[in-house]
Amino acid sequence: MDRQHTDWHGRAYYSLDSYLKNTYGEKVYKIALDAGFTCPNRDGLLDTRGCIFCSAGGSGEHAVRTEGKSVSEQLAEGIRLFHTKKTGRLFIAYFQAYTNTYAPLERLRLLYTQALAHEQIVGISIATRPDCLPPEVLTLLTSLKKQYPGKFIWVELGLQTIHDATARFVRRGYPLSVFEEAMHKLHACGIPVIVHVIIGLPGETREQLLQTINYLNHAGIFGIKLQLLHVLKGTDLAALYEKKYFEVCSLEEYMDAVLSCIEMLDERIVIHRLTGDGPGELLIAPLFSKNKRLVLNTLHRELKQRGIVQGSKAQKI
Repeated sequence: MDRQHTDWHGRAYYSLDSYLKNTYGEKVYKIALDAGFTCPNRDGLLDTRGCIFCSAGGSGEHAVRTEGKSVSEQLAEGIRLFHTKKTGRLFIAYFQAYTNTYAPLERLRLLYTQALAHEQIVGISIATRPDCLPPEVLTLLTSLKKQYPGKFIWVELGLQTIHDATARFVRRGYPLSVFEEAMHKLHACGIPVIVHVIIGLPGETREQLLQTINYLNHAGIFGIKLQLLHVLKGTDLAALYEKKYFEVCSLEEYMDAVLSCIEMLDERIVIHRLTGDGPGELLIAPLFSKNKRLVLNTLHRELKQRGIVQGSKAQKI
């Protein structure tokens, strides 16, 4: 069977769009939420500065603010933004900004339940840190899975790299062993995991990037987000960039890197993102990333011209 003409809907990789169409028979949209969380890397528990690439918005600049309104009300507002779309009536509630398991348990229960109870929400995706999954949160997620058996719960972990030296440099705040422990616990709960990886981290080589991809091939992850490194105003990364401590990827360099990741990535892993669109008012570099259509069109053209298919160079498990 030709995966590119069935499961993958004509693409050379297994996209989230394809997964959702295969599962629900139609296009499903994502609504990003900012529920007013913070992060142990900002509130003083681990640090007060955050990761060096993270903006003051905690990567949630495109999210809908839930502060002052219930999640149900904010989801209704988010759904209205899609009223001009001709296809798709189902949505994912994406708790995006900061660390979305880092709050009192009853608050988490209320927020997650409001989202799962919405009739047009097929599931929730929770962005968090692997060091912010205490037993009581895992118990809550497990109980919600039973309470809403027709809906999914995904957890997104910001790994970025498997290399601890790079992780210390970007102030990630935990070693790889903590990620591995979190993966073990989430697997035990039957909760699918999506992992974030950043392409273009200062000092990292192509070989190190592909080592991260190969490691994740064997980690039992459900999905991956490949994110281009953005230099944003007000971050410590921006100060380093202005001092010419490192250079950002050109469009050509990014294409080479992301195409290498695709052909190395196991074909069973769903690709949730292949680029990123940093907030225009904060973005310093790389400026080509402002044109998301250009990036994706170039990517699809290069995939075709180079004959690259996801998993063609994966080390088989």
